[in-house]
Amino acid sequence: MKPIIRRGLGLLLILSFLTAWAVLLGMSSKARRIKTCTGRQSIQVTVTDSMERRFVAKEDVERWLDTEYRAWAGLQLDSVDLYRIEKIISSHSAVKTCEAWLTDDGALHVRLSQRQPVVRFQDGGNGFYADESAFIFPLQARGSVAVPIVDGALPIKVERGFKGELTERAQKEWVEKIVTMAAFISSSPWKDIVSQIHVDDNGDLTIYPSTGKEKFIFGSPTRVEEKFGLMEKYYKSIVPAKGEGHYRSVDVRYKGQIVCKQ
Repeated sequence: MKPIIRRGLGLLLILSFLTAWAVLLGMSSKARRIKTCTGRQSIQVTVTDSMERRFVAKEDVERWLDTEYRAWAGLQLDSVDLYRIEKIISSHSAVKTCEAWLTDDGALHVRLSQRQPVVRFQDGGNGFYADESAFIFPLQARGSVAVPIVDGALPIKVERGFKGELTERAQKEWVEKIVTMAAFISSSPWKDIVSQIHVDDNGDLTIYPSTGKEKFIFGSPTRVEEKFGLMEKYYKSIVPAKGEGHYRSVDVRYKGQIVCKQ
């Protein structure tokens, strides 16, 4: 067979393939225009970290879409605004990431991840979390997480229901330091010992352990590992010598010093 004939046949095969592909795409597109989103009866919601915390459930996603998207069920597949669905779900404070897609059977699939709190703040009746990036979001109606609690004279102003990062520099930096401190506590044996972190009127932190009568004057949320090292020395060296409950106040604010008071 001559080369020019071979090239001609090859070109015909390619054109035939492209034509068939275009027809299939057209049929698929037409099929999607005919098929509709089946709504609640087939929505599939996957919460990737549901074993760690349970802030969001399938019924929450259904309610958000019913309330904020409204007529999402029954729409033709190519009319469903997946970007809008993702935006609606992601707007809720406990949701960190969200992905939505449709399958040809009309089912809506949603995969989302939740924010992981590392510390809880309690400002009177207003409680809120901060995650590892210092993103603040409200306590959730569904589920809770055991994390260090900080209360007292908080040097931050957070309106009830606020979510996001603080914009005032000093406040943001303070929250970031508290987040670092809380992360250290949660990843160490101290997570079972530290019961409460209180902010005094002068800005110093006071740590209350879950057992014993001592309170630890911690000062600012800096030199965290060093100060907890001093607290460890107190428990290992001073308590065995003096006995439990001998001191009421243990000051670890100063470098290399443990100041105990009865």
